[in-house]
Amino acid sequence: MKKAGILNRHLSGALAELGHGDGVLVCDAGMPIPAGPRVVDLAFRAGVPSFAEVLDGLLAELVVEGATAATEVREANPAAAALLAGRFPGWELVSHDRLKELSAAARLVVRTGEARPYANVLLRCGVFF
Repeated sequence: MKKAGILNRHLSGALAELGHGDGVLVCDAGMPIPAGPRVVDLAFRAGVPSFAEVLDGLLAELVVEGATAATEVREANPAAAALLAGRFPGWELVSHDRLKELSAAARLVVRTGEARPYANVLLRCGVFF
């Protein structure tokens, strides 16, 4: 048994399979899940686990070279916008519809229990060297 890091076996295994350039969508409970990508659904109850908790846990284990979120997050969810701006100074903003289109090419979707709107980000994996 692992003693640290992400303990969820499905998520830990899916992260181990990621490579450079792969996309990981971290999303709220309301985001439409595209057909195709592997899905690890962590949602338990509204707000549990939160977007911030899951994102920070993933960032502790992944090398991320880019992040894309919906422009709408700035107005509809300032807390999520501030979180993303703090974690990804060079983040890209696109329309929510475009984010949904881009998500179809993700390798992994991690669904949180977040119940605030537009708490979604598409991460692009980097390499550690």
